[in-house]
Amino acid sequence: MTPDDLAALHDRCFATHPRPWSAAEFEALLAGPPNFLLTRPQSFLLGRVIADEAELLTLAVAPEARRQGLASALLAEFAATSRARGAREAFLEVASDNAAAMALYARADWEIIGKRRNYYAPGVDAVLMRRTL
Repeated sequence: MTPDDLAALHDRCFATHPRPWSAAEFEALLAGPPNFLLTRPQSFLLGRVIADEAELLTLAVAPEARRQGLASALLAEFAATSRARGAREAFLEVASDNAAAMALYARADWEIIGKRRNYYAPGVDAVLMRRTL
């Protein structure tokens, strides 16, 4: 997937909030050595590993491809890739009004460790989550 492909899919998945990322933002992230991209048809995950910590930067699955196991497969691959790169823990943040994503992460053994109040919009917190790898 090119940065343009990533931006187009991200826009379809996050049209209102959080703000979709641009092709230039994806291009800059992909140029960073700690960052890695995982893809499946109609979906992708962007992560990074620095020292012994991994961060899930974004996960996008096309609306018509949801509930088919793509996100779960990407999360499993993220954990394996992060461990192979030396990470022992992983972190992410998710919008508090994204119930489907929060349920997905809970099923994959992520735990809530904090919140950033009104991070995405008034009344929409960033929920911080962690998982041991």
